[in-house]
Amino acid sequence: MRLLYNLAMYLFTPLVMLRLMARGMRYGDYHLRWRERFGTFSTPRLNGCLWVHAVSVGEVNAAEPLVKALMVAYPQAPMLVTTVTPTGSERVRQLFGDSVYSVYLPYDLPFAVRRFLRSVRPRLAIIVETEIWPNLYFACRRHGIPLLIANARLSERSLRGYARMRSLVRKALRCVSHIAAQSRTDAARYRLLGAEPSQLTVCGNLKFDMPVPCDALADGTTMRATWGAGRPVWIAASTHEGEELAVLQAHLEVLRRIPDALLLIAPRHPERFRAVEASIRSLGFQTGTRSGDGVPSLHTQCFVIDAMGELLRFFAASDVAFVGGSLVPIGGHNVLEPAALGKPVLVGPNTFNFEEITQALLDAGGGERVATPESLGEDVLRLLRDEVRRKSMGEAARKVFDSERGSVERVMKLVDNLLQE
Repeated sequence: MRLLYNLAMYLFTPLVMLRLMARGMRYGDYHLRWRERFGTFSTPRLNGCLWVHAVSVGEVNAAEPLVKALMVAYPQAPMLVTTVTPTGSERVRQLFGDSVYSVYLPYDLPFAVRRFLRSVRPRLAIIVETEIWPNLYFACRRHGIPLLIANARLSERSLRGYARMRSLVRKALRCVSHIAAQSRTDAARYRLLGAEPSQLTVCGNLKFDMPVPCDALADGTTMRATWGAGRPVWIAASTHEGEELAVLQAHLEVLRRIPDALLLIAPRHPERFRAVEASIRSLGFQTGTRSGDGVPSLHTQCFVIDAMGELLRFFAASDVAFVGGSLVPIGGHNVLEPAALGKPVLVGPNTFNFEEITQALLDAGGGERVATPESLGEDVLRLLRDEVRRKSMGEAARKVFDSERGSVERVMKLVDNLLQE
């Protein structure tokens, strides 16, 4: 099975490179730093570093409180954060600046993994969420590097995917020192893949420990003053292809009843910023962008947030938050940011990537599920018209967020034990 896996990796690598070239035509950063994807990079002295891998923006945001806790607890150890996407790498730079070293994780090719580990020589490896790379895991065991999967989650879809090579995945998981699962459901799914009960601890979700900037609400209030403090505002965050049209149709319904309403829309992927903006303008909306206008004007009907790392302030400036990836079968995105700011949350029917968090929010009354794309407009309109309901849902959302904090402390205990061992 491992031989077949390596053969497949070598065969698919040229196709992956072609995909990167294609994406680079729309988002230039994909053309940069290709050598890192094969384990080659210029590196300072990283021997004995603490290494955290977070594949993209969502995982980097989840890892933020853990990385900061590691830097406080082990100030003498160099810190390395690897990502896979340019947006993830940029988010690392935004959050940590020069206090961490950041490169791309190499492809799971034996020679690339060996080259990477020879350059880095980490004291501890922490993989955030769902990244099971057999060659990387085998190499960590061979080099005696403790490996922790933190914030471990495994959706039903991922479980089915990994089950196709169950014997290889089982052997890879036996290389892991410990798995800090988000929930009992995630832990059970890791058991089905072959993890031992002694490897598993349920530690909760790191995203509940994300820092909420104290100035986020103040920034939101300041922005609202520029476009009219009394205007009803809703945000569609982390939208995907196939969702923007439903969002814009919903906003048309809202505008028929509330002519001065404002929609903030944040596409999930930067390479789609311009396409989404062009679509909105083609439909006749008065449109603004973060890059071109800074903030909406009094006359803006739709505002495209074409910037990374700024969602919190726009959530704070909104009355209602719709979280994307849920009207299409992507599986949904993080509902915790609007919840942390006390905003009522709407999601579509597809939330399997964050099923337990989303369900907890729905059960507590902090969120509502949109049954169909066609019903989004009515659901948004109902909440924009009902201030009492919005406040009640917002308070319930914030309570869910506050009640689940503490995951970082539990994961740090596992880290301390592994480093002492």
